[in-house]
Amino acid sequence: MRRLPKSYPFAFLIAALAILPLSVLFVLAGDSAEFFDTHNLRVLGNTLALVTLTIVGATLLGVPLAILTTYVHLPWRKLWLILLAAPLAMPSYIGAFTLYFALGPGGEIESLLGIPTPSIEGLWGSALVMSLYTYPFVMMTTRASLLSLDGSLINAARTLGMSLPASLLHVVLPRVLRSIAAGALLAALYALSDFGTPAILRLDTFTRVIFVEYNAFGLSQAAMLSIQLLVIVGLVLFVESTIKGNTERPGRPLCLWPARWQKVLMLGATLPIIILAIVLPLAIFVVWLIREGVGNFDISYAWNSAYASLLAALAAVILAVPVAHAAISGKAGRLMERVTYFGFGVPGIVMGTALVYVGLQLPVLYQTLGLLVIAYVLRFLPLAVGSVRTTAERLDPSLVKAARVLGASPREAFRRITLPLTYRGMVAGAALVFLEAMRELPATLMLGPTGFETLATYMWRVYEAGYFGMAAIPGLLLVLLSGLGLAIMLTGEGRSGYAMKEE
Repeated sequence: MRRLPKSYPFAFLIAALAILPLSVLFVLAGDSAEFFDTHNLRVLGNTLALVTLTIVGATLLGVPLAILTTYVHLPWRKLWLILLAAPLAMPSYIGAFTLYFALGPGGEIESLLGIPTPSIEGLWGSALVMSLYTYPFVMMTTRASLLSLDGSLINAARTLGMSLPASLLHVVLPRVLRSIAAGALLAALYALSDFGTPAILRLDTFTRVIFVEYNAFGLSQAAMLSIQLLVIVGLVLFVESTIKGNTERPGRPLCLWPARWQKVLMLGATLPIIILAIVLPLAIFVVWLIREGVGNFDISYAWNSAYASLLAALAAVILAVPVAHAAISGKAGRLMERVTYFGFGVPGIVMGTALVYVGLQLPVLYQTLGLLVIAYVLRFLPLAVGSVRTTAERLDPSLVKAARVLGASPREAFRRITLPLTYRGMVAGAALVFLEAMRELPATLMLGPTGFETLATYMWRVYEAGYFGMAAIPGLLLVLLSGLGLAIMLTGEGRSGYAMKEE
């Protein structure tokens, strides 16, 4: 009889912990009066409208930019790619925060330059911000697919008399539709889970109303709303799981050499996106920093963010190791790994609602740093699992077998062979968890100990108090730290086989 891998019991316990929030929500929602009422239907309509507009906006921006950065020979090509991917390095709530105070009557632009600008709030304002900060999902997934396509088919279409725009439309786009859809669904998930943007721009979506109910001590109604939101998230995740990547055999990529005036026109068309998403928010922070100075900012806020995120990163990596190795060992292990991915699809506001109830039932955990770290781990564990598993799958099994033949015990072989060779994946996974935990806003607001301020929660407090000028230091620090995550992602792309073909 075949023995179960030793990683299975640990992976099973971790998977059971990952689905704890769902069971808690169902228990808590049992006291709610109605599953749907008129207000809930309005919230549902706002949420679906925001998701739909985000998908449209992210696709309209991301697909042309993917074609531009993949096929068009531009000066400083890598620089433009970094600038256009840079919105991934900024939490959307920072963009919403700065754009809200920069635009509109009495905004910073009108005060400094005397130029009147329209205000940004509600559904259309939220959709604009979401599109600006989610189009890189579409751009990067589409770009990865474009880099693998054989450009000879486009050249053949051109030879047969088809214009370049027509060949891109009829030859290229049908072959990357799945990648476009995958990026659009990632944008949809982001819009569903985001709390800061609709809250700042005053749009009643599920995430904002859940937080309002929580503050009004309506945990049962917050749980019911959370379940409704999770149903939508589950549908999006199901659709995403059915989309498979491009299986076309790679070929020589297409390279377009436009005239100078065409390059200027193309790059000029990207400037409004870069200005709105990156330049304007950073400029507003700099203006506030010059005007207000450091203000009442306490460096302990940065330390609190780093400390809690570091604990979460270490815990996530420790838990990721048995899950990743279980996933490699067999089908049951892969199922347990998929269960742990549940937390990553749960919005932070939903995770916070479930764990608040857990804290109320276990006073030893209520409003403690430990409960906040648990929330971070449950949400971002898949980042560590994916990184560790990817590294572990590349190991040569013969190395472990050779160690066993030479007399090493399974534990010693793991410690001396497997662990050192998966070290890089563990470090990368820890870095991703650390950076995501630093940016997390709703779960930190709901679960942080009394008086425990992080960079994200401090920004929220000054927004609520109207002292927006005091947000400069935490905002700039969050952007800087988030930029490290972007660097990790782009480094990963640079090491791929596609990057070699691009050169």
